[in-house]
Amino acid sequence: MKTRFLGLLTAAALCTAAVPAYTPAEQYVYADEWYFAGETCEPLHDTSRDVQKEGVGNPLNFGERNTPADASTEEIRAINHKMTVQEVKYALYKEIDEHWDLISTRLGQKDREKVYALFLGLGSRESTLGEGKIGSDHETAYEDGWGVNSAHAYGTLQTAVTAFAGCDPSFMPEDNVPEMFQYSFTEPNFYDCIISNHMGIRKILHFVEICINEEHMHDYQVVRNSLKGFNTGWCYMAEDDGAYKTYADEICSMAQFYYYEGHLYDNVFTWTSAGGEMEKYRTDDRWSKWWGDGEPSMAEVKPTESQSETDSNAPGDILCGDANCDDQVNMADAVLIMQSIGNPDKYTLTPKGEKNADTDESGDITNKDALAIQKYKLDIISSLPYRAPIA
Repeated sequence: MKTRFLGLLTAAALCTAAVPAYTPAEQYVYADEWYFAGETCEPLHDTSRDVQKEGVGNPLNFGERNTPADASTEEIRAINHKMTVQEVKYALYKEIDEHWDLISTRLGQKDREKVYALFLGLGSRESTLGEGKIGSDHETAYEDGWGVNSAHAYGTLQTAVTAFAGCDPSFMPEDNVPEMFQYSFTEPNFYDCIISNHMGIRKILHFVEICINEEHMHDYQVVRNSLKGFNTGWCYMAEDDGAYKTYADEICSMAQFYYYEGHLYDNVFTWTSAGGEMEKYRTDDRWSKWWGDGEPSMAEVKPTESQSETDSNAPGDILCGDANCDDQVNMADAVLIMQSIGNPDKYTLTPKGEKNADTDESGDITNKDALAIQKYKLDIISSLPYRAPIA
């Protein structure tokens, strides 16, 4: 977490101006002329970078998680809550950069900053990027209880529980994006803002595959209807443009605001009901005029070295004992270790799982590792890794 706190200090030093108060009442009073809030400030990344080729370079040193895997939900949300709008933006860019080849191919868009802007538009539509007050700590439709309501969502993109592996089996599975790791449905995963961003992007690509392969869509209609699917669960072509007006098309308008007005890298944000100069982006041809006619494709995308290492090995810091890489240590991990030893043709550990399973750091996975996990869960030993004393 040291690098995370250093990132926060860096952001604070560069953005010294406080984000102005933002309330719905002011928004309605000044809607005709006031169409953004927040303060401009210097970008966090090295501006000599070729962003189109290299991305912004993760200047805040975000990992595959934003929060400790063993933290409580309250602790995780408190960390997310403190993020500035600028930090929320760079957290999104980190995930986009990490999967850039896949995203650009599926969306038919080679302009990386347009993709940045698109997801800022989605984040603005769903959470107003935290409004400079709550960071990525934004939750909806949670009243029915944990994991019950398919609309229960969290984070900048308001990623629903349906995006996660192992959620309610009555929900439609989203297993058609093998290029991106699908996190299991646990509270530490659901509420971590980096994982939430990852799963939100993956959810868009889930609908992209359906739009291309099942609905036979082309050009900007793929992303337009994928956004509609993100909102409604259904990405077929609507007969009435009204089905797009307040969601997908509004996201496009706000994306253009960030892109054209130079607010990709600062603390400035807009919102759905903003008036004034926002109106110039609410044109009937906003998609064809801005997004262009690039052709989205399901062509095979080879993961980069970093993507391959990250996705195939279950992202996250090493969690000793977590053999099945679900960000928990429990008896299921001990069982999997014993199964992988007894029946390796049927049960295997991922490379990341092997690292986690090596509880005595011997370099080999044995039944002693499974025994150590059992002892840990029974409070016979206090922590992992554990090396048994030599007799």
